Amino acid sequence: MSEYLPIFLMIILGVAFAGLSIVGSNLLSPSRPTQAKSAPYECGIVPTVEPAERFPVKFYLIAMIFIVFDIEIVFLYPWAIIFNQLRTFGLVEMGVFGVAVVVAFYYLMANGALSWGPVNRLRRTWDSKA
Repeated sequence: MSEYLPIFLMIILGVAFAGLSIVGSNLLSPSRPTQAKSAPYECGIVPTVEPAERFPVKFYLIAMIFIVFDIEIVFLYPWAIIFNQLRTFGLVEMGVFGVAVVVAFYYLMANGALSWGPVNRLRRTWDSKA
């Protein structure tokens, strides 16, 4: 049980720090709400009406790209540490994992995950005139 004591101590310290930070910010921060502070903020554009449509799927595709590459790094680091012990099996397994990552990335790119913004909209306008 004594070997788990540092882990429990870090968990307790983390929870205590988070709790004290939240309580401290609520107690020490000035509370002067105004209409401007209460309004939602989106890139400097003041909202005048509620949006009539849902968020585009491209927002979620960006999140998927982040998760795919984050998981790839999480699995790649331990694999690189014990690469010599895994030998051919480890190489084949990482090849399969690499193919899965590339297929996921291709899916996201095929759905236009990174092709949005003012520059791309302008390009589409030029394409439609030709």
